[in-house]
Amino acid sequence: MKNWWLRLGCFLSGYNYAIVMRSSEVAAIKVKQNISALLIVCIIWASVGYVFTNRYLDIGILGSIVGAMVACTIIVQIERQIILSIDPGKMLFIMRILIATLMAIIGSVIIDQLIFKADIEKRKITLLDTEVNKIFPVKSEELRLQIRTLDSTIAAKELQRIDLDAELSKNPTIRIYTNITTPVPTTVTTTDSTGKSTQTTRIINARSTSVNAQPNPKSDQIKPLDDQIAGIRETKMKKDEALLVLRSSLVEEISSKVGFLDELKIMFDILSESAVAMGVWLIWFFILFGLELFILASKWGEKTSVYDETLKHQEKLLRRKLEIMSDTYHS
Repeated sequence: MKNWWLRLGCFLSGYNYAIVMRSSEVAAIKVKQNISALLIVCIIWASVGYVFTNRYLDIGILGSIVGAMVACTIIVQIERQIILSIDPGKMLFIMRILIATLMAIIGSVIIDQLIFKADIEKRKITLLDTEVNKIFPVKSEELRLQIRTLDSTIAAKELQRIDLDAELSKNPTIRIYTNITTPVPTTVTTTDSTGKSTQTTRIINARSTSVNAQPNPKSDQIKPLDDQIAGIRETKMKKDEALLVLRSSLVEEISSKVGFLDELKIMFDILSESAVAMGVWLIWFFILFGLELFILASKWGEKTSVYDETLKHQEKLLRRKLEIMSDTYHS
């Protein structure tokens, strides 16, 4: 594509490509100058955005790429505030310098965290031991309390099992008494006042009791009770294993979570203790600060270009057109 570099510069800076082509070569050079400065800043901040999202947000490579693109987009939009201003005021320059200072601080901090990565990792070992020593007693006491509770439950269940075995040994069977009523015909002789005898047959219910021996029903409680004891023992075994590996699991859990504030605090400690580290940070700060002010410095004291004059001329023509249309409407 013809003039692709100029087209890219117009796309990123917000310049109108058609107007630039109709303007002088100075306008085209200005666009190319802006795109060079923009690309330098975008490359640096894309790297910073990628590293930050990948290390601290833990959203994968695709998410880190998105983070880099977002950082570039923010930088381009900030720089456009300066590039596209025709008559920038002092407040715009002041705000851009303030933003450049803050961005330089943030960028230099993140870059230094990469430079001092090995030193930070060494300091994190000490910090990790401190955190583990603070958390370990609480976690271990909690596990021991659970284990003691499970031991008490197992002891109670085993005592219940012993009592049940003793009762079944003493009474393996139980007697069940059944009352049976049997009708029995009986002849009854009655004598009246004349001495006449009369015999009648009556049905008398004869009652008897039968005794049957059956297994003690409490024997059905043995299997559920054994299953309960086995389940509780398995739970206790898992708690014992968790207690044995508690310290190593805490170390793994804490070390797997990279804390931005923790590393930031460690890095500040390194900077405050080492003049060399502070010097490296200052070098990166001024590099980033200078890059952030590239476009601002080129805009400072810049004379109005042909491109700007073209925009102003178009605005004057449009205003004049609107005034004529307004006068025509009112007349």
